Amino acid sequence: MRTSLSKPDWLASPKVLRTEVLAGLVVALALIPEAISFSIIAGVDPSIGLFASFTMAVVVSVVGGRKAMISAATGAVALVIAPVNREHGFGYLIATVVLAGVFQVILGSLGVAKLMRFVPRSVMTGFVNALAIMIFMAQVPNMRDVPWPVYPLIAAGLALLVLSPRLTRVIPAPLVSIVVLTVITVAAGIAVPTVGDKGALPSSLPVPGLPDVPFTLDTLTTVAPYALAMALVGLMESLMTAKLVDDITDTPSSKTRESIGQGIANIVTGFFGGMGGCAMIGQTMINVKVSGARTRLSTFLAGAFLMVLCIVFGPIVSDIPMAALVAVMIMVSVGTFDWHSVRPRTLKRMPPGETTVMVLTVVVVVATDNLAIGVVVGSITAMTVFARRVARLSAVTSVLDPDGTQVVYSVTGELFFASANDLVTRFDYRNDPPNVTIDLSATHIWDASSVAALDAIERKYAERGKKVTVTGLNEPSAAMHSRLTGQLAASD
Repeated sequence: MRTSLSKPDWLASPKVLRTEVLAGLVVALALIPEAISFSIIAGVDPSIGLFASFTMAVVVSVVGGRKAMISAATGAVALVIAPVNREHGFGYLIATVVLAGVFQVILGSLGVAKLMRFVPRSVMTGFVNALAIMIFMAQVPNMRDVPWPVYPLIAAGLALLVLSPRLTRVIPAPLVSIVVLTVITVAAGIAVPTVGDKGALPSSLPVPGLPDVPFTLDTLTTVAPYALAMALVGLMESLMTAKLVDDITDTPSSKTRESIGQGIANIVTGFFGGMGGCAMIGQTMINVKVSGARTRLSTFLAGAFLMVLCIVFGPIVSDIPMAALVAVMIMVSVGTFDWHSVRPRTLKRMPPGETTVMVLTVVVVVATDNLAIGVVVGSITAMTVFARRVARLSAVTSVLDPDGTQVVYSVTGELFFASANDLVTRFDYRNDPPNVTIDLSATHIWDASSVAALDAIERKYAERGKKVTVTGLNEPSAAMHSRLTGQLAASD
């Protein structure tokens, strides 16, 4: 039986191939100043961040679970590993990156990606809006204390980004803007900050090697806490970005494969002397939303072009005005923000708790400059709001038999720790007749707190010589009640 291998997505048509190639080139240009900036944050040479962006993008393009997503050196990872480099040296930083990759592979294999199901829409909206704000705020330093020509150049770049797609979509608007502004500044000799001012570009490819650290238990205990923090932050940002790309492209992705792929990419990056990284949201938006890329080729080429631009075309790339890249990122910021979520009509219709969660997520992310912290805080807040809302749905009504010998209590709503604690106070233990029936056909028992509450109710009635009968339990509730009843109180 003959089997045929299907063609890669990017070979489907010349148009798709062109889109992917040009998207990869645009992203590579946008990666250079970002990678250099994050290297400075981590306290390492600019080439370390550029090497990380190269290896992360190339490896993830093969082993990652989300097509067209860009992974590279990021600010969040730089902040986590900076103390390692500062306090212990570069060798320990590399060891941290490798161990973080191992942790990510393990966490991915254990199914940590499934936790994404617990991130509510309000948190996702806050994440997107915070991301847009952070992308814009990251451009502010490039617009402060600069020569006055920078401002008209940024305005011209924005105009090109808006008008270029109306003339042609063959060449991505960001590429048009970058090329035109570079030609203008070089030809006119306009003195403005350039990519080269950010730091020196590497002149050769990275060489693999082992971390320069003693392979001892002491080294492991030193780097492990930082590695675990980096692994968690990297996975959080990567999985959130993957979910965002899923929504934009209306295509699914394997979050488990992405988690493991991020780990493999960080392991490879560490052995090649890079500072590690994760999904890069701003550049992913350039790739997917602005340039229209949809395949792994654009991700691979973003990394490959990055090294080609640095090593072969370094002098030319160094002359690109930062104003051109600032204009691109401002447009990405505007396009990323969910403007519908802040319209007065939307806010009026949205439940107050949902709006609070969204705003809190944005505030925490912007205040801490950390997307992962904002998502965690937002998710915990959303769960708290949900628990309070569901707890209030629990209601108890009673019906007394005409002969006065029995009362039937009907419980509606969900029974879990928040609502069950209040359930004990809803019965008239002193005045009720000898026979009490608790009808749970309109509810569900979710946890041990609910069983403990029912046990407490029965005990209170028993102390007064009254009998309680629990009826109406569905199968899962009956199984839990049968397994736990009488086992939760401390024995005498």
